[in-house]
Amino acid sequence: MSAEESDRSPLPFEPKTKRQKPTKGTSKPQAQVKTAERPPSNQPPFTKEEMAIPEVVSQRMIRRVAGFCGIPTALGITTLVVSYLLATYTEIQLPPIAVLLVNMGLFGIGVLGITYGVLSSSWDEERPGSLWGLGEFSTNWGRMVEVWRETRQKNL
Repeated sequence: MSAEESDRSPLPFEPKTKRQKPTKGTSKPQAQVKTAERPPSNQPPFTKEEMAIPEVVSQRMIRRVAGFCGIPTALGITTLVVSYLLATYTEIQLPPIAVLLVNMGLFGIGVLGITYGVLSSSWDEERPGSLWGLGEFSTNWGRMVEVWRETRQKNL
């Protein structure tokens, strides 16, 4: 384990063991390698249960996404209906560009709400997190950026 990996705190649902990297070229003959040490090539290193997000965390994410994405999306649809009803049954004519921009803004906020809903959820099974999830968002965003950087450095 390198110094960079030891500084990083693992995710609450991250597997405890690391995947073993395949060796590219070994100088040892094939006969000396023990078959019990390396997993069979057709079997993944982790089971689905080890890699899965816990049910409690998954439900928490779904509730947050429904709120942070569903409300702006519903408002976007309502904007279309209200502008149509105003144009049809009253003398109020809203500029189409205004309706378009408000609609695009609300749908855009809905798309961002998907990301914010997932990242603002507490990924710890025992801790539900706060109402708005600002602390959880900063923690989870930091974890995500850290993994991106590690991945970029490994691929260079």
